[in-house]
Parts: sequence; structure tokens; C-alpha cells
Amino acid sequence: MRQIVLDTETTGLSAEGGDRIIEIGCVELVARKLTGNNKHFYLNPERDSHEDALKVHGISNEFLRDKPKFAAIADELMDYCAGAEIIIHNAAFDVAFLNKELELLGKPGFRTFCAQVTDTLAMAKEMYPGKRNSLDALCDRLGVDNSSRTLHGALLDAELLADVYINLTRGQDALLIDIQDNDTMGGIVTRVDLTQFTLQVLLANDQETSAHEEVLKQLDKASGGKTLWRIQTQPMA
Repeated sequence: MRQIVLDTETTGLSAEGGDRIIEIGCVELVARKLTGNNKHFYLNPERDSHEDALKVHGISNEFLRDKPKFAAIADELMDYCAGAEIIIHNAAFDVAFLNKELELLGKPGFRTFCAQVTDTLAMAKEMYPGKRNSLDALCDRLGVDNSSRTLHGALLDAELLADVYINLTRGQDALLIDIQDNDTMGGIVTRVDLTQFTLQVLLANDQETSAHEEVLKQLDKASGGKTLWRIQTQPMA
């Protein structure tokens, strides 16, 4: 499925209270790879940003005066998102603002245009219970370089979130490696099938098994008994 990583910046925190979207950044993934087919809009919100919001995104009211209004880009954005899985960090916030903008234009809600909305904040909370799961915290935890993020920006944050999402969802079932031949014009890709190799199996010793069980007990406590390892390894009835 085609995936769109989306982020917004706004004039404040309350869509129902009259705050509006000032920036939208979208990054496209196909087969979990960046395509470069991205979208980025600055918008005239027809109101000033709150002082606290200005400290977060740094986008001045004057800069936005001559930018298009949401109505001018709504169809382009919805066509771009049509049928895709939309990936958002703290999706409830962004979707509420998109819904309000669409409502003001007499259009249906955002979710009617896309296949589904995936919230990476909810994913992270489930994977790392009790830990900080902001975008910056996840970048640090997953080794994503966010050194250029001095202020929030919709396109930059969407690009960072795309990397975070790929790391969050990287499974252990990929047995094929792509090797890029950079010396060949056109970039020929060779597929190496690891299933053709006989791998040596090393069993855990008693000390390693005991340490593993201790980690599982800690995960049981943190997740309220919902440790995926235990669920997945239970014998079939």
C-alpha cells in the first residue's frame, strides 16, 4: 500500500477554538522506500499564531500573509492522500485540524479520503511503555539524525517521522538484501537470497536463558502482562 507520512504546524492547539493550519508536509513511501514525491504547503490561516506556537515553529505571521488559503490547496492535498495509509505522530491532533479545515469548506472528514490513519505515537507507547515517545525522543532511541531540527517544521518533521516509522516497523522476516551496484549506470540491483544459505543455530545456555526470562518479567510488569514474545510463543491448542 502507498503510505504518506504527514505533519502539520498550526496557529495554536485548538481547532475547535479557531486555530488554523499554517503548514503541511507530506512524504511518500512506496514499498517502505522514499519516492521523493512529496508535498509541502505554507498556508495563510487568516489569523495570527499564538505567541507560544510561534516559539515552536518560528513561522511569522508576516511570512504567511501572501500564502494560499487552505481552500486553494484542499483538492490537491486530498487527491494526493486518496487511498493511501496516512502516518502521523499524535494523529488525533493533526486529523482534528484537517477535519476542521475541510468542514469549513463543506467537505467530508479527512479519513473519508484515505485508506487508514496510523498513529506512530500510539505505536511507540505500546512498544516503549513508560518512556518518552516524542519525535525527538524516538529519533534519539532509534538512531535517526535530527540535528537539523532546531524548530518544528512540517516537511522536516514528516521526513524524520518517515525514518522513525521505518525503524519502528522493521521486522525480522526480511531475508533478502538489496546490493546496489554504484559503478553500473542505471543502478542495477542484485537480490541475494539468504534462504539458500545453511545457518548455524546456536542455542542459549542456562545463564542466557535466565537473563532472557528476567527481561520478559520486566516487560510483563511494564505492559500489564501483554508481552508479545510470550503471546507469540504460546503453543497452539
